[in-house]
Amino acid sequence: MTTTVLLRRKLGVAGPEVFPIALGCMGMSGVYGATDDAESLATIHAAIDAGVNLLDTGDFYGMGHNEMLLGWALRFLREQVVLSVKFGAQRAPDGSFIGFDGRPAAVKTALSYSLKRLGVDYIDIYRPARLDPNVPIEDTVGAIAEMVTAGYVRSIGLSEVGPETIRRAVAVHPIVDLQIEYSLISRGPETKIFPLLDELGIGATTYGALSRGLLSGSQPAASGDFRAYLPRFTGDNLERNRQLLEKLKEIAHGKGVTPAQLAVAWVLAKGSFIVPVIGARTRAQLAESLGALSVQLTADELAVLESAVPAEAVAGTRYDAGQMLMLDSEK
Repeated sequence: MTTTVLLRRKLGVAGPEVFPIALGCMGMSGVYGATDDAESLATIHAAIDAGVNLLDTGDFYGMGHNEMLLGWALRFLREQVVLSVKFGAQRAPDGSFIGFDGRPAAVKTALSYSLKRLGVDYIDIYRPARLDPNVPIEDTVGAIAEMVTAGYVRSIGLSEVGPETIRRAVAVHPIVDLQIEYSLISRGPETKIFPLLDELGIGATTYGALSRGLLSGSQPAASGDFRAYLPRFTGDNLERNRQLLEKLKEIAHGKGVTPAQLAVAWVLAKGSFIVPVIGARTRAQLAESLGALSVQLTADELAVLESAVPAEAVAGTRYDAGQMLMLDSEK
């Protein structure tokens, strides 16, 4: 069996058709260290030129900087793209995260500011970035549904929530996709979440195919890089995890591709309902990731890869302890 990945993929039964790879723009707003707006804009335009039409952002990425950046990039290209926007994370002026707000009034306020920063009349997919433990998901999704009716939002998505929350949300309004971390070494969604998405006709836009650069050999920047605080990049964990990268390198070399391309190709091969969101910050990174579309993986090759780089061998959780407690998807 050979996996075909070049056809467009539909986000669930009710969502838009999109390119097999999406562009995640978070890293263009300082999360991984210093950035270059000119290169970011060039990367966004190169992605669109290559056929990429799903662009993902969040109103809290760079405190609005990421949305403004996309607004500049899409000034004459709005109808060529599908905009996915996350909201709800609360941040202090020093950049620290100080909570989450999913109340209906906050939903509508956040949407208003996103529309202005992006310079658009509507957002294609609007989603809470996390579950607000103090607000029923029915209230949050219900508020977005009102914005769908009003024409400011086209579709509703979810992010990092578990099966019970997904079912409750779907009872209020159709959900087109769930955004969740998924990679060779972060395979939690396979057990309960992906089967439920299949049952309900919901797509998956998955981030972290490279585990924030862990599977491509990327090193955290000296300053301003939040990976320096992630368990998988600290202490003895980093050295243990680098051994997984060496195994990935061996297999990639045998196929004549890079480890990053192999990691992305693996995600693409795991199901046509999955669209990996690639956090390329430069045109070079984008070109490398798009090269994964030419990598064909047979069922036997997938099995060899998963055996060589088993998820249970990774050292450390994907977020720190505090953030892990906020993940409804991990409950």
